[in-house]
Amino acid sequence: MHIPVLKNEVLEIFKNINSGIFIDATLGYAGHSKAILEQNKALKLIACDQDEFAILNSKKNLSEYENRFKIFHTNYENIINYLSEDEVKNTRAVLADIGVSSVQLDYDERGFSFTSSKLDMRMNKNQELDAFYVVNNYSLKELTNILINYAEFNEKLASDIAKNIITKRPINSALELSNIIGDAKLNSRSVSLKTLVFQAIRIEVNKELDVLKNFLKSLEKLQNCYVLIISFHSLEDKIVKEYFKKWSLNCICPEYAIRCECSNNNALGKIITKKPIIPSKEEIKSNSRSSCAKLRVFYIK
Repeated sequence: MHIPVLKNEVLEIFKNINSGIFIDATLGYAGHSKAILEQNKALKLIACDQDEFAILNSKKNLSEYENRFKIFHTNYENIINYLSEDEVKNTRAVLADIGVSSVQLDYDERGFSFTSSKLDMRMNKNQELDAFYVVNNYSLKELTNILINYAEFNEKLASDIAKNIITKRPINSALELSNIIGDAKLNSRSVSLKTLVFQAIRIEVNKELDVLKNFLKSLEKLQNCYVLIISFHSLEDKIVKEYFKKWSLNCICPEYAIRCECSNNNALGKIITKKPIIPSKEEIKSNSRSSCAKLRVFYIK
């Protein structure tokens, strides 16, 4: 079962939004959206997901609100393009929970988990690139680079792991890959190497960081709107933090400028969460997968 992370904290942000539209850009199994529709009786939902199975189940989960939502099958970087001008003007909040859902992790066919008999990791089953191709066909340089960029390994560690993967080809399942990497942990971080390797491959397969940047850029046309982003690893959180900081700047002149020439009135709005909101100890105890979650909120004026 998918448990929406930071649900109470999200509902707290939404409590005073009394009308208009909210966007759930990563609908998943509609845990957040159902709670918001229940709390905010006048809000309507526009949502999307690239996972057709998730959409099918979400429609069932939201059936009692059938006149208050519509769902599109698309990557969340595109969702703003699906809205009419009037819908854009009336969007009061955007929520994106950019983690992998528990159902995706648990479903063997999806190939996300360490024990899966598949090696897939596609969030959109219709795309061509999958984890099997990355693991079995990428060159040493390509594998090394994704481990440097997306697992944040140093060059030697990334190269050693990439070489080990290549020598064990063909690798047919996530379980095989997990066993090849082993259970070692980084000395400097309390996380296993295989967690970070799987993360790096998944990011490469789904182009997750590029998608996040495109999505955030697309939101800049909104007005009078809260933006809530839940991320699960430092690379995502860094991108969100940087965009929110950029959006909050009045002066956008280059650092070398002697005086301000940009009118000093360029801020899109204000950062609501100076520090990210993280799960309570009680939530982490009941849902261990929430432990890495961080919620950042911005208000576009």
